[in-house]
Amino acid sequence: MAQIVMLKHKDSGLLKKGFVGFSWTTLFFGMFPALFRGDFLTFVGSFVVLAILATPTFGIGAGFGMFVWAFFYNSYYTRKLLEHGYVLDDNEEAMRAARLRLRIG
Repeated sequence: MAQIVMLKHKDSGLLKKGFVGFSWTTLFFGMFPALFRGDFLTFVGSFVVLAILATPTFGIGAGFGMFVWAFFYNSYYTRKLLEHGYVLDDNEEAMRAARLRLRIG
């Protein structure tokens, strides 16, 4: 199950939820969690990749692709937010656990 960690943009003060750990929503719904989080480029990219995987394998490749991507998407999304000016803004225990899982200092 994914752990939620709050992030705050250092300039605007906008708060967002970051996630670390396995993404069950990505496993079951494919690329749609990226769309709902406003991560449009990842949505389009994953849609194209899953379509390419699904075509020659009659859908089995897309299922396998979603399974693999579910292990990585939450950390990818949270790192992307950190790269765009967000900083961890949660209790110390949640931030420590997120730093360990994201492998950041």
